[in-house]
Amino acid sequence: MSVPRSVALERTLYTLVAPVLAAAPNLAPDSPVNTAVQLAGAAGIGGWFLAAKSDDTGAGRRILRWSPLVLAAAVDIAARNTIGWGPWCLDGILAAAWATAGLLVMPFSRHTRRRHRPALAAPQLQPVAAAASVVQPDDGADSFTRQVRQLWEARGMPGRTIVVTATPHAGMPHDLTLLLRSAEAGRPVSGLTDEAVAAAFGVDVSDVRIEEVARQYGREGGPGWKEVRVTPDANERRSKAPTAQEWWADRIGAAGGGVPGSAFVKKVRDDGRRVTHYIAQVPGELGEPRLNQHALAAALKTKYDEGRLFVTVDGSQVLVSLWDSSPLAQVFPATRELLTPDKDGRWVTGYLGNGQPARNRVYTDRGAAHGLFVAPSGGGKTQLMALHVAADALFGAVVMLATEAPDEKTLALGKHTARYGVGALFMVRLLRVLVALLEIRGDMVWDDGHVHEWDPTRPGCPYRTLSAYLDEFLSAARHGDYGAEIMDLAEIVSVKGRKYGVGLKVAGQSVYVQDGFTQLLCENLRENCIPVVLKVAPKKVGEMFKALGIPAENTPDPLPRSFSPGEAGRIERVMAGQPEPPSDSNTGGAGWIIEGKQPDVLRTLYMDFKTGIDDYFPDTVATLTDYEIRELEARGLWFDWTEPPRPGEFGPEPGDEDGDEGVSKKKGGGKRRGNGGKPAVHRDTVTSPRQALEAIKNLSGI
Repeated sequence: MSVPRSVALERTLYTLVAPVLAAAPNLAPDSPVNTAVQLAGAAGIGGWFLAAKSDDTGAGRRILRWSPLVLAAAVDIAARNTIGWGPWCLDGILAAAWATAGLLVMPFSRHTRRRHRPALAAPQLQPVAAAASVVQPDDGADSFTRQVRQLWEARGMPGRTIVVTATPHAGMPHDLTLLLRSAEAGRPVSGLTDEAVAAAFGVDVSDVRIEEVARQYGREGGPGWKEVRVTPDANERRSKAPTAQEWWADRIGAAGGGVPGSAFVKKVRDDGRRVTHYIAQVPGELGEPRLNQHALAAALKTKYDEGRLFVTVDGSQVLVSLWDSSPLAQVFPATRELLTPDKDGRWVTGYLGNGQPARNRVYTDRGAAHGLFVAPSGGGKTQLMALHVAADALFGAVVMLATEAPDEKTLALGKHTARYGVGALFMVRLLRVLVALLEIRGDMVWDDGHVHEWDPTRPGCPYRTLSAYLDEFLSAARHGDYGAEIMDLAEIVSVKGRKYGVGLKVAGQSVYVQDGFTQLLCENLRENCIPVVLKVAPKKVGEMFKALGIPAENTPDPLPRSFSPGEAGRIERVMAGQPEPPSDSNTGGAGWIIEGKQPDVLRTLYMDFKTGIDDYFPDTVATLTDYEIRELEARGLWFDWTEPPRPGEFGPEPGDEDGDEGVSKKKGGGKRRGNGGKPAVHRDTVTSPRQALEAIKNLSGI
């Protein structure tokens, strides 16, 4: 039978010291050994005194610790004061009795620790089993529970708990659920940890889950109870072949996942469109779903910038659409059916990243719709403008197009418009006509004999909708002679045009105020249209959408430079010293449409100019009414706008004696004096179409 090392060492010490205690006083009374023994005894007496005087618990235990020293000193003194070895060899008998107290009664090392418990691995020690049998009586448990109890007791009863029930999991030979309670009645379970349970059963910590126990009828609950699930088999199966719910919970719904806190609802595969939809639900108490696009892309084994992954949030529901190939890299041919406005004035501009059709409109509930198209060179701006021109023409609107510089596509569009021209001069003449039409249409009587603001749902309107397109608007607005007036008149039309069926469609490469785009014009267009922004440089995305009034939290991430996946085999090409294949720049027509506060990614329809665009337009081109043309002619505004400036059209000619500097500024079309020049016709003096017309008459000398 093995004993603790400290006990064996102490017993050996008693055996060796006993002969010394008997012999030293008789053989050498003045030996230092006797002095050392007596000093040790004095120390023991001091320890007795301090222990007896102390108010702390455990005084008897401390007195017992000092007893070997005091008794040894007593044996030494007795041996010195007896003659020889004493009667009947008394000195040897006392020394042997001292050793026997340590050898047989109880080694004093067992009293060196409070609440000492033997090592749990010692099989010969029975106190633990005896205590467990007291706490855990035989309650008729099944054989599985009894086996688990034996294992639990052999492992030292982790957390000082006992097993109430143990339930195996069907089909999982190593999985079980334990119902535990504290071994001490009325005490909470505080020392039970995942690590302790995992060590007891020999599993990974990740395979253990400790849960609270609610009170039930006929059974206690609360902090004195715990439920423990040990599931190594289930976790192994979950890691190798998880269900859709388990995969979503571990990879996407977990903390740090793509949509933290979300729960999988269902998965839908659309083979026709080659897209897989995942629907998830976020509990209402978590508020609005939080998205981590990069983590979500990693979980779905794609890259964030491949353009294959799109997320749609609808309240607490989340739709994740994963395309086989990026829909933004596809070409969606335009058709006359898609471009024809419906009864609400809406038509298909392109398709969103989630596959939904993206629609624009030719009118709003507040009147004629304006337009705002932003894209750098090569971004697909002219293509987008062509789609809008076709939609307006199919709606029956009068379309006029002015561009600052000619190109092949705008020339082809011009054939399907009532007026088309190039240059800032043509643009300012067009804007003058638009402002004049505001007054003319404001006096035109409807079929019911009254004057109304334009409303497509009200019958009897005496004029057609008019859409004026200004391409490269900012370049024209910087023109030294006509730029200031172009900006002034555009602001007037953006404010009043919607009431009289006049829509202003502005296209350019920027909407920044510092680039010449006034804040008033930007706000008016933004509030009365659905802007489309294409292919913005990554560094300009934040500023661009801020200028359009988009909150910072809704600012989208930049689009990738290409939606085509990178060709595999780059490592082999590097090792072989071969060049990389050219990148496919296929982002023309890709961008964002902004109908609300959240920009949505879209790819616009493609209109093939090489094969001809006549089929997209109606057979006849709508024009202004005869009455409108007569009124414009009476004001000197209806003529060939491509001809050179007429005498007096933009103020007195140079050298005119009647014109002074002040009049020249008033009638000179508002020439800019550098980039910061102010328009000649002050904005604060023009508050109505009639006042604007008076200003135009003064400019034209009518």
